[in-house]
Amino acid sequence: MYLLLLYKHYNSVMKYIITLLLLITNCFCLAGEVNLRDYNEFDITAGAHIPVMSLQEISTAYCEEGDEVQFITTSDIFLFDKKIIPEGTKLKGYIDKKNEPIIGTNAAMRIFVNKMYLSDGYEIPIKSYIYTSNNNLIGGELTPPKKYVKIPHYQRWVMFRAFSVTQCVPGAQRRMGEHVTISSGANLILVLVEPIHMTHIVIN
Repeated sequence: MYLLLLYKHYNSVMKYIITLLLLITNCFCLAGEVNLRDYNEFDITAGAHIPVMSLQEISTAYCEEGDEVQFITTSDIFLFDKKIIPEGTKLKGYIDKKNEPIIGTNAAMRIFVNKMYLSDGYEIPIKSYIYTSNNNLIGGELTPPKKYVKIPHYQRWVMFRAFSVTQCVPGAQRRMGEHVTISSGANLILVLVEPIHMTHIVIN
């Protein structure tokens, strides 16, 4: 009877020791995996420019506010010696503002990009616009004058007579504005309006 109790106690102790060893081994394996995958965190600062290419034609002639648009990065983005955004990374956004053409001004649109998809499918939220020097507004330029007016300009007097040259100056009216279009495959620049906190990168 005593031997039977001792045997059962021995089995219980061994099961406890084996369970403990398995837990310790699992912890070491998890720690090794984290170290192997190298999940470091990076910040891409606001104002950074990212070269992208349009995957579709976008035009104020037939696109509306809220329509989805897509782009891909055209080069690898590095932070120090670490590649954090590989070439070919997909981005999605939408037209958040559209102005129709009017007399004197071309049509305009502004494109907001809010999602980035790494090649392994991981989605990162971002806040950015397609960059232009006109407050990120694509288009919106003044149209040419509708007509030019000829006005003589007197330059000098010779023998009591004024000689003049006729010059053409813009008239008061301007032409009707035109629609603005971004062609498929157009190279553009994406500008970040808020930092991207990268907690995930693609590891080769």
